[in-house]
Amino acid sequence: MGDRSTSIIVEFSVPAEEFALYETLCEVPGMTVEVERVVAHEADCIVPCFWTSGENYETFERVAEDDPSIRDLTKLDEVKGAILYRAEWVEDVETVAYTMTRTGATLLDATGEDGQWMLQLRFDTSEGTTAFQRYLEEHELEVELHRLYELTQPRLDGQPGLTDIQHETLVTALERGYYETPRDVSMSELADELGISQQALSKRLRGGHHTLVENSLTVDSPGSEEQGP
Repeated sequence: MGDRSTSIIVEFSVPAEEFALYETLCEVPGMTVEVERVVAHEADCIVPCFWTSGENYETFERVAEDDPSIRDLTKLDEVKGAILYRAEWVEDVETVAYTMTRTGATLLDATGEDGQWMLQLRFDTSEGTTAFQRYLEEHELEVELHRLYELTQPRLDGQPGLTDIQHETLVTALERGYYETPRDVSMSELADELGISQQALSKRLRGGHHTLVENSLTVDSPGSEEQGP
């Protein structure tokens, strides 16, 4: 079998001022922003949909309208204490968001709160990862790397590629009996305990389950190249 491409996953944290919504996250403490999906990912713009959870939505919307990192904030939906928005993130050469678009990264997960973002990116080639790192260094962007691994290889440390947030959520769900039959705790109760909305909890659980299955059941074993008859 010929060489197969290997996705590289990079997980890191970054100050909000180097990504997006810095003024909003700083001026409205206690609000959590979780990117749901990116509806457009072009060379010069990123247009995500993101859930927000917290208590002061009126202040969040007022501050976000004037936040220089986004424009065209639009409210899409509201479900049980969480609101879904869409906004275009303004192109800025001095941000990690801009770096993503220039180096071919795919945004897998992004959670912002209290002036910081936790990000998970996927690169299809090692060249993309190298270009991303070089760009960060050239523009002196401050990031804290947490994990970097290849998706098609087993994790050496026994961890299946979960983000810290996903790991915390799944462990808490297990300890509280969410996976028991019948359940010892409802999704609403578990979300309240974690201090997030049910929509955010559902997203974390889906992401964690996807990562566990993908990295535990579809990884290549050493010497697993296709053998002839």
